[in-house]
Amino acid sequence: MKVTLPKPNRTLGLSDALGLVGLVGLLIARYIPVARLIPFWGCALRQTTGWPCLGCGLTRVADRVAHFNLAGAWDANPLGTVAALFFALMVVVTVLHLVFAMPIPQLELTPTEWHRVRIAAAALVLINYAWVVVKAKFPYLLS
Repeated sequence: MKVTLPKPNRTLGLSDALGLVGLVGLLIARYIPVARLIPFWGCALRQTTGWPCLGCGLTRVADRVAHFNLAGAWDANPLGTVAALFFALMVVVTVLHLVFAMPIPQLELTPTEWHRVRIAAAALVLINYAWVVVKAKFPYLLS
């Protein structure tokens, strides 16, 4: 792994795009009740089969993180909460970068490290999905 620190700049990059997307998403979650306004909003898989999908709970996560209810967000979907908090962090990084020209560290991974990251990400998604399924279908196992 190699980390480099560029010179101070205000050049738009991937981190700025993630920050802007995070800002828009969290503002929408904070001020617009999407799930109440759109009549067909919801998980089609859960509505037809009773089983949650990989993304079940993400609307609740965004809403709860935007309202600073981290415990409720974690209860809805733990990995989604981590992602929402990451987007909130990227909002702060984007403001610091664009307003104060703070340099953003550049991270370079070797192919082996990228492989490990992909395996870890897949494992986290599977563990999170297992938790969401157990919470939705077998809540008595969590008490």
